[in-house]
Amino acid sequence: MELVIMSAAIMIGLGALGTGIGFALLGGKLLESTARQPELGPQLQTKTFLMAGLLDAVPMIGVGIAMYLIFVVAPGMGA
Repeated sequence: MELVIMSAAIMIGLGALGTGIGFALLGGKLLESTARQPELGPQLQTKTFLMAGLLDAVPMIGVGIAMYLIFVVAPGMGA
């Protein structure tokens, strides 16, 4: 049972770490490309927000799977 909870915690933690790195890279590239071509700023910002929404969906799926492991799989292992 402890192994299931530990694996769920690792899933949530690595998902958060990957999302943080992804947001940092995405924001950096937005600033670089806006500095190079300022007239494309609004288009780039729209595409960046779209990608940020997709990037934010990945850890939410990980949290859902981790909650499933904790509340559905782990209680059945205690018997």
